[in-house]
Amino acid sequence: MDFAVEIIGIVEAMPKTKAGRHIAGQLVRAGTAPAPNYGEAQGAESRNDFIHKMKIALMELREALIWLKIVERRGMLPEATITPVMNECQELVAIFVASTKTADSNRAAK
Repeated sequence: MDFAVEIIGIVEAMPKTKAGRHIAGQLVRAGTAPAPNYGEAQGAESRNDFIHKMKIALMELREALIWLKIVERRGMLPEATITPVMNECQELVAIFVASTKTADSNRAAK
């Protein structure tokens, strides 16, 4: 949830240009989706359901990372603002990949 809150802050600081509004809309959707998807994964009905929901959250994190990179490359926000959020997003991607792989290997072992 902390990541989603940080994304909201980034989105609210985006320039109010046509491109800024477009990217902000995409980023707020992708950047806030992983938290509720992770919550759904915690209540998964099966290991397959858990893996599926985790992969959806991972997909959203990867999309958010791309939008953050676009913001950074375009210089839409100060680097000091965007870099820590990008780093957190990359860490979350690594965590979700590891968790999904573990669940998948445990599924195969049964």
